[in-house]
Amino acid sequence: MSSAQKMIPEPEIVEKHQLDHIVGAENVVDDPNVFEEYSHDMSFMPVRRPSFVVKPRQAEQVQELIKWANRTLMPLIPISSGPPHFRGDTVPQQGGVVVDLSNMKKILRLDRRNRVAMIEPGVTFLELKPEVEKQGMRVMMPLAPRATKSIIGSYLEREPILVPKYHWDMSDPLCCTEVVFGTGDFFRTGAAAGPGTLEEQWEAGQAQKNPLGPGPSDFFRVIQGAQGALGIVTWATIRLELLPSIQEMFMVGCDRVDEIMEFVYRLQRLKLGDECLLLDRLNLAAILEKEAKAIEELSSILPHYILIFVVAGYDRFPEERLAYQTKDIMEIAQRYGLNPAKTLPGVNSRKLLQALSEPCPEPFWKLRYKGNSADIFFLTTLDRSPEYISVMHEKACETGFPIACIGTYIQPIQQGRSCHMEFNLTFNPENKFEVARVKRTFEEASKALMLIGAFFSRPYGMWAELIHNQCAENVIALRKVKQIFDPNNVMNPGKLFF
Repeated sequence: MSSAQKMIPEPEIVEKHQLDHIVGAENVVDDPNVFEEYSHDMSFMPVRRPSFVVKPRQAEQVQELIKWANRTLMPLIPISSGPPHFRGDTVPQQGGVVVDLSNMKKILRLDRRNRVAMIEPGVTFLELKPEVEKQGMRVMMPLAPRATKSIIGSYLEREPILVPKYHWDMSDPLCCTEVVFGTGDFFRTGAAAGPGTLEEQWEAGQAQKNPLGPGPSDFFRVIQGAQGALGIVTWATIRLELLPSIQEMFMVGCDRVDEIMEFVYRLQRLKLGDECLLLDRLNLAAILEKEAKAIEELSSILPHYILIFVVAGYDRFPEERLAYQTKDIMEIAQRYGLNPAKTLPGVNSRKLLQALSEPCPEPFWKLRYKGNSADIFFLTTLDRSPEYISVMHEKACETGFPIACIGTYIQPIQQGRSCHMEFNLTFNPENKFEVARVKRTFEEASKALMLIGAFFSRPYGMWAELIHNQCAENVIALRKVKQIFDPNNVMNPGKLFF
């Protein structure tokens, strides 16, 4: 029997004093009511309570926890963001100990010259944003993240940022990391690997900005998207950008997304503007309004789809930059028969710009309309997005799911080379009929979208099984990687293909 197949010990044999010794008694939670909070999320993953919840405050404590897990073969489930969670990756599928990193909140370094921040995993967008703005920089954010969202957690999961021109690689804006692998070994990726200590590197002018290395290896790519199944990141450096001194938002409404695709491609090719994204009327209304009735009312007067892009000026000649970029964009828009505007019925660009520039206040926008959202997201190219929308709507009709309850989000990434496409299936979690219907729709649509080429680069839940059936050779290779970095299978077992 291989070490990965050894029996997982039953929860009752875990001694609390062992965990007390590692992280301190005040950082070990054994309250059954708290366990309930960690036993499920907003996904369809079965409920499973952890044995304990521990909240380390130092990287050395994380290392000792992983070494302890290897001795006891007790699963560890790392979590860095606060609730709500949506994808099932933080539910302890085989029981075990939840390692809640939310108390590791140090901002270790801000470097304006190199536009880099070094932060611990518990730092959220809400916490870092005002600190970097004091130095004239800004954090690259995904679409209206919740206030409790860990920045490192978001970047490790490759959630798309809103500014495609700053997205050079799928890893951006993540740079270097310090990780404790499932073996219990500390490892630093990229330029942080050396030579010398971090302090010595800083003294020499290093900024831990280059993610490549050590040597020809890119270990950060192994960690990204692994759902905590290979190790735990204890700090990371992230790329920041300059804070605009002036911004103007424009919107283009359309009935079909294919009406604006060439325009979007042109903007990205010329790197005009900053933020650039496409929302349907339901998602835009949910971001701007908090109540279900107000969301319905606003959605009813909006175009089916809305392209949003922002033009910005910075420290040097901001007005001039804003003027010439706006002029160029308007001339391009006219060639495609489009008329960008600063307002739409019921939408003020300033209010929307603020909503896209800050973490989302409660309730989280995906929960505002019906109370929950089952999200289907994948990678594709912009030109194929109309085809995926048609398939999604076709499957919704087959299962009886209301198309009006499906939100759509299209985010150009990698400077427009490809895009993140997302369908948000909103439903009432208290209604058993709606829950059963959305589960069927989610499963049938996921299968249909994958069959026509949707690339599920982050295979949560049932998607992992679908990919296993299509790419068995890749799964075999990934399991070999797992055996190297987590030979005793203690890191979040049951997730991905592990």
